[in-house]
Amino acid sequence: MSIWEYANPKRFMQTSGLLLPWVSGLTAITLGVGLVWGFFLTPDADKFGSTVKIIYLHVPAAMMAISAWTMMLVTSLIWLIRRHHVSALAAKAAAPIGLVFTVIGLVTGAIWGQPMWGTWWAWDPRLTSFLILALFYLGYIALWAAVENPDTAADLTSVLAIVGSVFAFLSRYAVLFWNQGLHQGASLSLDKEENVSDVYWFPLLVCIIGFVLLFVMLVLMRTRTEIRARRLQALLSRERLA
Repeated sequence: MSIWEYANPKRFMQTSGLLLPWVSGLTAITLGVGLVWGFFLTPDADKFGSTVKIIYLHVPAAMMAISAWTMMLVTSLIWLIRRHHVSALAAKAAAPIGLVFTVIGLVTGAIWGQPMWGTWWAWDPRLTSFLILALFYLGYIALWAAVENPDTAADLTSVLAIVGSVFAFLSRYAVLFWNQGLHQGASLSLDKEENVSDVYWFPLLVCIIGFVLLFVMLVLMRTRTEIRARRLQALLSRERLA
């Protein structure tokens, strides 16, 4: 069995229909456990106080904002190379979700940064590239809405996804290029000096898993909706020609 069989809309609808209840249940469990554990069962940090607990929203949202664009890049390349409509619709479905994650990352970052840096915003390399990534999300969504022909829209947005991947990459690794940034290093790191304490690390890991599952669940739901909308549009077009 080839993985490309799942690019068939009928096969995708069947498989995603079976997966969605399980993914939804796991999402509810992991997010519930992770957020309750992180917000209510972890101590305040010595330097950060209770504000440290915002990492359970900020870090997973920021990671998924970048991961969502990476997923859009991969599915866009699949569309450009193999012309599978499900891949283009999956990229389209992921964009609003990625935008929401990006906004959550920006807002929670500002809330966390104000007591830490004394300002709500700084033109830090990572923050700036993250803001630009949000603008690319908006541009991607607007481009899909502006182009009437769906295949042309998929082509143009795929090119935009490739260009925007530069800022997704910078959002993740900017602190490695510019040391003058205010943003701290990675919270999850193989370097024990940079990594957060285990008391925060384990619930954070559960929250990240929950956000990943949430993203998968929402992409599956929205892609199914996009496929149904495409089918409805095709039926309406046939009726007009009849």
